[in-house]
Amino acid sequence: MAKRKSYSRGYSPRKTDIREVRQRFLILCEGEKTEPNYFRRFRVFINVVEIDVQGVAKDPSKLVKEARALKEQEDYDQVWCVFDRDDWTPENFNNAISSAENQGFKVAYSNEAFELWYLLHFEFLNAGIPRSDYCKKLDRYLNKRYQKNSEAIYDELLDKQPTAIKNATSLLTQYNPQAPAKDNPSTTVHLLVQELNRFIK
Repeated sequence: MAKRKSYSRGYSPRKTDIREVRQRFLILCEGEKTEPNYFRRFRVFINVVEIDVQGVAKDPSKLVKEARALKEQEDYDQVWCVFDRDDWTPENFNNAISSAENQGFKVAYSNEAFELWYLLHFEFLNAGIPRSDYCKKLDRYLNKRYQKNSEAIYDELLDKQPTAIKNATSLLTQYNPQAPAKDNPSTTVHLLVQELNRFIK
């Protein structure tokens, strides 16, 4: 097995209000590029946190199994499973969430696609739309063609991130009780974003 790379990013000395805590994150993504490219851009303090981001191109249930295997090999403080509803069966999607949570892992899911998180930077969307319409809307908001595997999208959206967190949080409250496979649109990506933000400069 090839040695995995660590994708921590650090750009300045530690701030005085950052705790002296060394945390290791494993962020395992269903997508091979879109999600990993986004999470690798977080500028975390490398003396406080280390982030291992991997894209595995597996369905949600298999992704969670892969996370368990990796956790058995190395010591991670937080394990996050990132996957979309897409066209996976409701059983696969819901079982993946339950399995992850039962093992102490955290889940950043999107129903239907990760681009919902990007779209929430610009608008509060509470009605399901085709996945292709996510990209059309992003084209308009970005004033250019949305590039699915962009390495710059994190920086392009950063100043609007508080809006996205607010919109994602409000969206989840509309579902009571929550049924992730049916709650379209919905996302918990903001929970991972908020956790990483604890360690950025």
